[in-house]
Formats: sequence, C-alpha cells, structure tokens
Amino acid sequence: MNKKIWITGASSGIGKALAIKFANNGWQVAASARREKLLEELSSNNSNIYSFPLDVVDPKNVLNTFQSILEKLNNIDLCIFSTGIYDPKKEREIDLEQIRNTINVNFFGTLNCIKAVEKYFKEKKNGHISIVSSVAGYRGLPNSTGYGPSKAALTNLTESLYFDFKKYNVRVSLISPGFIKTPMTDKNKFKMPFIKSSEFAANTIYKGLINSKTFEITFPKQLTIIMKILRILPYWKYLYLIEKLTKLQKS
Repeated sequence: MNKKIWITGASSGIGKALAIKFANNGWQVAASARREKLLEELSSNNSNIYSFPLDVVDPKNVLNTFQSILEKLNNIDLCIFSTGIYDPKKEREIDLEQIRNTINVNFFGTLNCIKAVEKYFKEKKNGHISIVSSVAGYRGLPNSTGYGPSKAALTNLTESLYFDFKKYNVRVSLISPGFIKTPMTDKNKFKMPFIKSSEFAANTIYKGLINSKTFEITFPKQLTIIMKILRILPYWKYLYLIEKLTKLQKS
C-alpha cells in the first residue's frame, strides 16, 4: 500500500489518533495543526507521518500548505478535515467574539481546506474528502451557542458537497462522533453518556472509510441512535424531552 492522506486537527484527540491509525496501516500521512511542537513529536515517533503546521483560518496558508504536501508526497488520496475548537464556559451565553471564533475555525476553517483541494480532486476525478462534524449539529442543544451551530453548518455543507463532487467521481463523506475523550471534551463538567476513547473513534472511522461506502460514519452507536431519533421528532416532543433530560443531568 502506498496511499496518502492529509489530516487536519492532527495534534491531539481524534485527529492525532487517526494519523497514528493510518500510518500504522501503511499510509503516508500529512499531519496538520496549529501546534507545531506536538506535530513534530507525532512525526518523530512514526516515519510515515510528516508535519505540516497550519492555521486553517488563513486561506493562503491553507493553499500553500496543501501545495507543500503535494510537493512532498506527490499525491493525496484522502483528506480528513477534523479541525475544531470548543469552550464550554463561553457556550453558556451569547459571547459574540467566542461564537465568531468558533464558527470561523470549525466551519470556515474546514471550508478553506475543502476549497484548497477542490481543483486538485476535480481535475484528478478521483479521491475522497471526509469532514468531521458532530451529533451536536443534529438539533439545537442547551449551552451550545457556537459549537452546535458550527457543526450543523458543517453537516449541511457536507450533504451539499456530496452532490457537487460526485459528478467528478470524488467521494465526500461525513463523520459524526458523539462524546469522545479528548482534551476538548475534558473541559466538560457534566457526565458524558457512552463516552469512548479517541482510539475507538480512529478505529471506527478507519473501518468506515476504507471498508464501507456509507455517507455518514457515526459512533458510539448507543448515543447516535438516540440522537437520530431525537432528530426526527416534532418540535414539541423534542423540546420537552431535552428540557427533561437537561434537568436530570443537572441533578
């Protein structure tokens, strides 16, 4: 196998676990994130991982980074865009600066990455782009003024891009995790149901991307099944249940 992949958000959490998973399975991995030191540590421990520091909110930086990746690896078969930020303390109110920053990184940062590879994949008429969203984007949730809306936008965008890229024989897929133990979710002060490790997430994503043609990869199943049911409920039922569940969570 001589497959090549670009992963963003690779300095920690799901992105890091994915970089290790793909590298251990023979892929050459271009790993990107803002934290250069963590990327260097990651690449120094695995000869199949190459460090490409990146600030996704800067479109020129994203485009230049992708060009550097192509110069190094010559080809990219798969992109997993998993950059994301989250601050639970500031999600509890309408903090305009925080909301703008969250949407700028989570949504527009990912969009910058997609735009950077668009021409390459469409001209190649082959390849795969997978976007990491969240079940938090399925419906509005309490104390989620920035993160949830940013993920809802990503999910909608991925659905739209599926049709646009399919015409060029380029696969677009969606990854919707539930609670995964990462430095980001470690900030939460509430009990997270069915929480799984980042290694579990990486294994599930790898199987879904390599062994399946499904559009959406969701996990853990216990939580995502519940969230999918909540997604189709009429508003009056959904709002009532979430209010009850929130009160139980607080108690």
